[in-house]
Amino acid sequence: MKNDSTSRHKVISYAKYGYFFILPFFLTYAFFMIYPLIYTFILSLQGNGKKLGEFVGFDNYRALLFGGSDSLGLHQEAFWSSMGRTLILWAGNFVVQIILSLLLAVWFSDSRIKVKGAGFFKVAMYMPNIITAASVASMMVMLFAGQKDNAINSMLLNLGIIGEPFDFISDEWASRIIVMFVQSWMWYGNTMLLLMSGIFGIDTSIYEAASIDGSSGMHTFINITMPILKPIFIYVFITSMIGGLQMFDIPYLFHTGADYKPHLETAAVYIFRNFRGSGNILGRNHGLAAAASMILFVITVALGIFIFKFNSESTGIKKRKKKG
Repeated sequence: MKNDSTSRHKVISYAKYGYFFILPFFLTYAFFMIYPLIYTFILSLQGNGKKLGEFVGFDNYRALLFGGSDSLGLHQEAFWSSMGRTLILWAGNFVVQIILSLLLAVWFSDSRIKVKGAGFFKVAMYMPNIITAASVASMMVMLFAGQKDNAINSMLLNLGIIGEPFDFISDEWASRIIVMFVQSWMWYGNTMLLLMSGIFGIDTSIYEAASIDGSSGMHTFINITMPILKPIFIYVFITSMIGGLQMFDIPYLFHTGADYKPHLETAAVYIFRNFRGSGNILGRNHGLAAAASMILFVITVALGIFIFKFNSESTGIKKRKKKG
């Protein structure tokens, strides 16, 4: 005979209610990410200028990837040149950022070094990361723009370091170094904290065993710390690459007014200029800008997958060798 009290109490599953809590994320993601991506692809199949709204198929992609004899084909060199400048600016700031972040992370996490006020320095180094890039770029423009009326030229002239004002923004490599410096300064604090979290997660017994075996500090760092931090390095590299390929605000704000600086035109700036129709052959190149955005998206995804697969395969090979 069944127990009446047991039959009255049914098992209630609350698992389904979890979907209601995560639903807002998926709706927001679909509205702000998936829909714009689909709309951009549709726009990339349309014409430019007076042909805006007309279906032209993959003509915009053909023009950007393979060029052509028409005016639209002239954009192939401009687009790939902007991609080259983007990679130069990203590589320059990433190398400086990762070296500085690694040195500081090792310094702050070394138990033998007692840094007074370490907490304050960590917060101070992370602070540039929470400042908007547009604010930092505006500040740098005020410091370096122009030849006579900027603060840096005035300081250098007063110190006798230079004999006449120098146009930092118009100079190709001076302006690029400034952009690289700003990018490195803004992001090295975030990278430093990520690397520190990885270092603190390493079992201290590993370092103790290495010390007993007579391993030097540099040998321990290269053969123990660096391999264990590899997943974090891969994460930092991929996220930095994605942000670098989409670099826009800092290079764009260095284009003061109508003064166009081709040496600072990144892929994102190129896309924006074509979308706005600033000094273009065909006016507002909405289709061309959308096609360039899709190509940039595909390149970013392909590079991210390649780096992730390369890391996974190299880790798998090492594991198989150890088992063998």
